[in-house]
Amino acid sequence: MTSTDRRTALRTGAGLLAGGALGAGCAPNGATARSTSVAHTAADPTTPSPAPSPRRYPGRPAQLTHGPRTRPRVALTFHGQGDPAIARALLSAAEKHGARITVLAVGSWLDQHPELARRILDGGHDLGNHTQRHLAINTMSEADARAEITGCAGRLRKLTGSIGTWFRPSRAPLASPQVVDLARAAGYPHVLSYDVDSLDYTAPGADAVARNVLGEVRGGSVVSLHFGYRDTVAALPVVLEELAHRGLSAVTTTELFS
Repeated sequence: MTSTDRRTALRTGAGLLAGGALGAGCAPNGATARSTSVAHTAADPTTPSPAPSPRRYPGRPAQLTHGPRTRPRVALTFHGQGDPAIARALLSAAEKHGARITVLAVGSWLDQHPELARRILDGGHDLGNHTQRHLAINTMSEADARAEITGCAGRLRKLTGSIGTWFRPSRAPLASPQVVDLARAAGYPHVLSYDVDSLDYTAPGADAVARNVLGEVRGGSVVSLHFGYRDTVAALPVVLEELAHRGLSAVTTTELFS
């Protein structure tokens, strides 16, 4: 990709936010930005739609950081929180490039924007559990950590008929042994981690986000990204175009491990 192509792609990503995405939303402390300029057209959030459930992958560890290295596939996974306009822009950008992503949604975010659960699934993407309040789950008591996992699972079940396909711990790349056990008890055979961190939550600029991903990604990678950040919207077309140039397909995490 030439520098001119990169600038064009970044402008395209930024243009997806025209109409009102105002600011970053999924900060490490779990703060949620709100859009005041985007009107929402919501599907009926009380009507469950069929959704996949978690699967067990025999021979795979309890915590998954990457998929098979022998296949030309990668999984782009997004922490689901922040401005819903930015979330919609990212979903649209992925779909425009024929990509499917994985969204690990925060339960309190789904409480505020329940229509996005259906939007994610209707786009052919994976939807999973990223705890109820996006707190430091590894430092919690057993009871509190269980409530974080089951709370979000309950929101997902109410909205989609499923607890979601994956669980990812909040505020930590890896789950503690206690959280792994609690996730399994809640119905998640595996905890989903990652091997590539975009660092988009640090707001380093779209070019840096793209470099962070493209400098580390390879076949089987699971990439950590976030909803709620404009840099991510601008970087995503660049990432997807370069992945395609390298012969790598962006698929759901379920597809990556299947």
